[in-house]
Amino acid sequence: MAPTQLIEKYNVAAPRYTSYPTVPFWNTASFSEKAWRESIVQAQIEDPTGGVSLYVHLPYCESMCTFCACHKRITHNHAVEEPYIEAVLSEWRIYKQQFKKTPRIVELHLGGGTPTFFSPQNLQKLVEGLLVGTTTDPNAEFSFEGHPGSTTKAHLQTLHALGFRRVSFGVQDYDPIVQLAIKRIQMPDQIAKVTAQAREVGYTSVSHDLVVGLPFQTLKGFTKTIQQTLQMRPDRLSLYSYAHVPWLKGNGQRGFDENNLPTAVQKQEIYALARQQFEAAGYVEIGMDHFALTNDRLFEALENKQLHRNFMGYTTTPARLLVGLGVSAISDSWRVFTQNTKDVEEYIYLAKQGILPLLKGHVLSDTDLKIRQLILNLMCLFETNWDNSIFSESQRATLYVQLERFAADGLLAFDDTSLRISSQGRPFVRNISMIFDEYLNEKPTPAARFSNAI
Repeated sequence: MAPTQLIEKYNVAAPRYTSYPTVPFWNTASFSEKAWRESIVQAQIEDPTGGVSLYVHLPYCESMCTFCACHKRITHNHAVEEPYIEAVLSEWRIYKQQFKKTPRIVELHLGGGTPTFFSPQNLQKLVEGLLVGTTTDPNAEFSFEGHPGSTTKAHLQTLHALGFRRVSFGVQDYDPIVQLAIKRIQMPDQIAKVTAQAREVGYTSVSHDLVVGLPFQTLKGFTKTIQQTLQMRPDRLSLYSYAHVPWLKGNGQRGFDENNLPTAVQKQEIYALARQQFEAAGYVEIGMDHFALTNDRLFEALENKQLHRNFMGYTTTPARLLVGLGVSAISDSWRVFTQNTKDVEEYIYLAKQGILPLLKGHVLSDTDLKIRQLILNLMCLFETNWDNSIFSESQRATLYVQLERFAADGLLAFDDTSLRISSQGRPFVRNISMIFDEYLNEKPTPAARFSNAI
C-alpha cells in the first residue's frame, strides 16, 4: 500500500501510551490513597535496587503558547515561586515517610510550565530541599526543560552545580509564521547562544524539541528548521507530533483552527524528511519520536535494552517508582497510578497541611500489568511478545485478524506470541499498540479523546 494510503487508513485518534491503562480509562472508583501508599512500599520490595525517579511540575509561565496542552498557570507575579516550592517540599516530606530506607534518587526532572520562570536561587532552594534525607545514585540523570527566552547562564550554572547534566530546549519550529501562530517567538541565534552556554557550563546532553504538525507549517519551512537545528548539533532531538486537543480546558489552542494545520499526509512528509535528514547526520531513531547521537545516554539505554517510557516520555532509567510532585503531576509505582489535583491553590493548601494532594488514581490488575509491559516493549523496542492466556478466545481471534491486516500493509511481522514492527511501520506504533488495549477495545467512551496518530 502506498504511504499516502497508509496515512489515510491509520490516521485515527490514538493514545500516546505514556501509561497503560491511559488516564481516561483509569478506574478511579477502585482507587484509594491506602492502596497508593502500600504500592510505594511494595515497589521498594519488588525492585530494591531500582531507586526512585522524581518529576517536579513547575506550572508557571509568563505567556501562553498556543500549541501547548500541558497544565500551566500564566502570570508575571514571581511572588508565587516561594509558596509553591514550599508546597512541593512539603509533599516530598510526606512521601519520604513511606520509604523503609533512605530514598536513592536515580532521576530528577524539572518540567512545566516553565521551570526557568523560577529564579536560579529558588531552583537551588527547591533541588537542595528535595535532596535532603536522600542519596543520589552515581549514575543519576538530572535534567530540566529550558525555555530559551528565560534560561539564563545563571540558571544553567546553578543547576549544573547541583548535578544537572541534561537540558532540553523547546524550539518547535524556526519559521516566523509558525512562531507567530503559536505565540512562541525565538530566533535561531537565541537558541544557538543558550545551547553554546549550556555546553560551556558543562552539560553533556543538550536536547532540542521540535514539533511536527503546527499551524501554517510547511515542508519547505521545516526543511530550513532541520538545517538550522543540525548546524547546532544537539546531542538529542525530539520530533513530537503536535497534539491538537482544543477540547481540553485551559490549553490555549484557540489562536488558529484545523484549517491552518497541515494535513496528515503533509505532516507525515515533514516527519519523514526530518527522520531521513537526522539519520543521515548520524542520529539514531529511538522510540516513536526521539533521535540521539551515539554518545548520548538515550542511545546507550536503547543498546542496553534499558530504555523506558513513562509520563516523562522516554527515559534512560527503568526505575519502577516514579514520584510526581507538584500540581497535576502523575506518579507511578508500576502497580498504581495517581494524579495530583490540577488546582494550584488547592495543591498548595493540601500539601502544606501534610495531606497528599491526590485527585485520582488507578490500581492495575494482573492483566493490566501484562499488557502494560507488552505495550511498553512496543513503544521502546518496536517489538514485543505475550502469553496468550491473558486473552480470551474471542480476543485472540480478533487480535490475529488485526495483526494480519497490519502485516498485509507491511507494517509488522508476527507469529503466535510475538511481533516485530518494520521500519515502515514505526510511524504507526500507536495504532499497533491499540489492538492490545482492552479498555479501548471493550469499553469505548466519549470521555476518552485522543489526538490523531499521524
